[in-house]
Amino acid sequence: MNIGDRIAKLRDDRGWTQEQTAGLLGISRAALSHYEKNRREPDTETLSKFADLFKVSVDFLVGRTNVPHITLDEPVREFVDQLELSEEDLLSRLALAIDGKKLSLEETKRFVAFVRAERNMK
Repeated sequence: MNIGDRIAKLRDDRGWTQEQTAGLLGISRAALSHYEKNRREPDTETLSKFADLFKVSVDFLVGRTNVPHITLDEPVREFVDQLELSEEDLLSRLALAIDGKKLSLEETKRFVAFVRAERNMK
């Protein structure tokens, strides 16, 4: 399944018309039709709008996974958004661990950066 097929299926599953969906996205119905028929691919901003509207990941839309739903819980998402990478004291107090081994400060920073990047792709 390609991007257009996934977008069309997600829209159809909700019973929305192209006109309704385009209005929710702030794009023209013609643009949506081009996306659904794979005549054009959405830019990253529009792809993010599709993901937000349908509550799926960008990875799902582009076919990198068949799991449509966002995997981060909302409290975790909010916590990560509040972290500032420059606050080394806060990061060191988090004491995140994987497999029983505490993450180093650099590993913690990479972890936070990864989660932020993942969110931006959705």
